[in-house]
Amino acid sequence: MAAETFPPSTQSSSLAPATSDVIVERPASITPRAALLSVALAFFFGYVIPIVDMKMRNTFLGATHLPPGAIASLLVLLLVVNPLLHMVSKAPAKLGALLLGTLGFAGAAGFLFWRGLSTNNLAFGFWLLVAAAAIGVLVVLLGRKPLTRNEILVVYISCLFSTLVPGHGAENVFVVNLIGPFYYATAENKWLDFLVPYIQPWMTPALNADGSVYSDNAKDMVGQWFLANQSGQIPWGAWLVPLLVWGAFIFVLYFMMACLTVMLRKQWAEREALSFPLLKLPLELTEDVDRPEKGAIGDFFRNRLMWMGFGVAVFIQMLRGLNLYYPDVPTFPLDLMTGQLFTEAPWNQIGGAPMVVWPVIVGITYLLTAEISFSFWFFYWFVKLQLIAAYMTGFAPATLPGAIGAIGPNAKAFTFYQQIGCYMAYVAIILYTGREHLKYVALRGFGRRKAGADERDEALSYPMAFWGFVLSFTLIVAWSIAAGLNPSLAILLWTLYLIIIIALTRIISEAGILFVQQGWVPLGTIGQITGAGPGHFLFSEGSLPPAAMIQGSLMTDLRGFIMPSFMQGFKLAHDRKIALRPLLVLMMLCSLISLSLGVYMNVKLGYAQGGLTLDPWYAGAASTQPASASANLVKGVKDASWFNLGWVGLGMVLTYGMMLARSRFTWFPLHPIGFLVSQTYPIASIWFSIFLGWLAKVTITRFGGSDTYRKTTPLFLGLALGDVAMMLFWLVIDGWQGRVGHKLMPG
Repeated sequence: MAAETFPPSTQSSSLAPATSDVIVERPASITPRAALLSVALAFFFGYVIPIVDMKMRNTFLGATHLPPGAIASLLVLLLVVNPLLHMVSKAPAKLGALLLGTLGFAGAAGFLFWRGLSTNNLAFGFWLLVAAAAIGVLVVLLGRKPLTRNEILVVYISCLFSTLVPGHGAENVFVVNLIGPFYYATAENKWLDFLVPYIQPWMTPALNADGSVYSDNAKDMVGQWFLANQSGQIPWGAWLVPLLVWGAFIFVLYFMMACLTVMLRKQWAEREALSFPLLKLPLELTEDVDRPEKGAIGDFFRNRLMWMGFGVAVFIQMLRGLNLYYPDVPTFPLDLMTGQLFTEAPWNQIGGAPMVVWPVIVGITYLLTAEISFSFWFFYWFVKLQLIAAYMTGFAPATLPGAIGAIGPNAKAFTFYQQIGCYMAYVAIILYTGREHLKYVALRGFGRRKAGADERDEALSYPMAFWGFVLSFTLIVAWSIAAGLNPSLAILLWTLYLIIIIALTRIISEAGILFVQQGWVPLGTIGQITGAGPGHFLFSEGSLPPAAMIQGSLMTDLRGFIMPSFMQGFKLAHDRKIALRPLLVLMMLCSLISLSLGVYMNVKLGYAQGGLTLDPWYAGAASTQPASASANLVKGVKDASWFNLGWVGLGMVLTYGMMLARSRFTWFPLHPIGFLVSQTYPIASIWFSIFLGWLAKVTITRFGGSDTYRKTTPLFLGLALGDVAMMLFWLVIDGWQGRVGHKLMPG
């Protein structure tokens, strides 16, 4: 859809209240059993996901915006719970209760045996009674009626938070950022010289209350997390204050995202009618839930094309998994490493372009518009062709400075700053496009406009969302200043963060890519433009360490941030007439539960297992970011230049030109969303799968037409669903066998 085109009738719909004679269907409230299931799953995922991500280092149950854990919850409810409830609803009351109680008791016993408790253990009987009582309460609350479609979708929405918050790429990485720089500090790198004086004692367990000493006891406490504590004791006294302070700060950050999403939802979901492709699968799965004539299993699970796609994914991943356990079983190759093909100049400037097939990516890409899927892989190669062109015009690799603020693969400064310019221009354009709606929201905040009838159905009233956003942003900046940041740096840092999360949320909503990263972080970007170094007006020695700790904890890896979950959840609930206000409370409650448990497990796993035996990125590069970023910037940036703004400007011009062309020419094939993520790890990992999905769609559409495309969509949904099912299957097998590092999704 063009950037600034929408029907005139909807353009002014939010600027005036609805007339009194309009009858508006009131949204249905959230049922107690849907809320109970959501909270129970928040506890489950908060406990399990850190084990999967950190200890097992296997396929993530979260860390994408179509989380396998959320899809697993849907499948269990649709294929196990609802069929049982259908069966019970047709049986006499006593027999139905007995059946559910027996199944629950058996499930609880099986779980406890799986956890290693034997009947000889005195604790077994006690915990079995506790589990059985919990199952009994669940049975009573579930009742005898099958779950409705909206109840199942409420659970799915809650799982968008429960699976993302405690896992990889979420804010819980702050745990290791608080201690990693101290553990890896040496006499050679001199990190302690600028960490100890400038990090507030309430920010880390490594410093004493007066902030002046990194004592031997603190060294032991930090070292025990990385090397395991033989005594089994966790020093919660040292951790309590930092965890509470950071946890409260992150929760305010979540509330800010919720308020911002409320202000943007109507513009994106209704006025611009973004497609939200990642909602297609859960909607298809639950299509026939409220149709009794369809029985316990809907038409989606009876579609032969769906099972064909499902079978292809299962066959491939079953063969590959068996080969992992039994090397004599032939494998099914899905990747081709191309680095050895590009060893001669100028082609070696490409730096490798791995061709990997991820079935779930291929399946989801088929749902995207051809324009967007084409743009993703086109711009990936567009950047690489720029590097080749630079070499061929006389710029040797050594003369092309790398970008300090980059977190993507092999980013060079001139391509890197084009990408940043794309972010600036794209966010400016989408805010300008929604200027009338955002102006209305602001005027509502100041009491200059009356509420429309549809505002009652938002998760928050517009005044509450507006002032909630302003207050949250103010608290975040104030917290940062209290941590030691220069006020100007604090405002600039969080403003750039807002630009990043708005752009990435738009990508998920409009383009449906499974996971994203921005490819750059604010401090390095600012430093390389303005010339960070001793005496810099922004990057003083006192500001840099706490700023780098905030950036490393909350801004470096945004793979699992939850603003897209708010946007997808609000969109789905609004369309399904689910009450948004109680849903927001449930979202925040599930986020709080899973964040608390995730942080607890991250601390516990380090002391129990030894951080160095956990995920190598988490206990390695991720943990050193605050110190390494500070060290790089405090010494001064050699390649800093205001000329880098020229490349930023070029990126802005290219982005504006593409948006203008899209609004003027229907045939124009490029979307700037592809440019936004062209130099990031996700695209480097999945570009070939996106290419295959795009190729399948354009080929089928070209020769079969739109009707054939609609008929073949279940084939590709089945491919995605089958891949997710095998992720879950191998997670269970790997957990049983103790295998680590088996990933069916980019890691």
